[in-house]
Amino acid sequence: MTVTADFREFVLEQLRPLQNVSSRPMFGGVGIYADELFFAIIADDVVYLKVDDKNRGDYEVAGKQPFKPFPDRPSSMNYYELPVEVLEDPEQLLDWSRKAVEAAARSKKKKKVAGSSKVSNEQ
Repeated sequence: MTVTADFREFVLEQLRPLQNVSSRPMFGGVGIYADELFFAIIADDVVYLKVDDKNRGDYEVAGKQPFKPFPDRPSSMNYYELPVEVLEDPEQLLDWSRKAVEAAARSKKKKKVAGSSKVSNEQ
């Protein structure tokens, strides 16, 4: 999963209107964050955005596939390939990115709720 510096910079520039966007190296790719919400991945110069039931249909209609960090394994992640035409259209990109940030926030909230509902057997 390599990411060229030029592509990384292009993506970050395109995402600038989202505000508080940062990137971090991640297993040979790049993780993209809005504040502390992890909402995008760049791998092999392809952008993948966070999805859930509310925005997955947009990607499926566009014929895009989920991110598979290990192509030889059947598992995938809740990140789907962003259509190139969306990446090149600032208005569409902002809309799709906001939906991805919202999906990341919902996911984080679900994890927090699931973690706090565990009952301790310790006495």
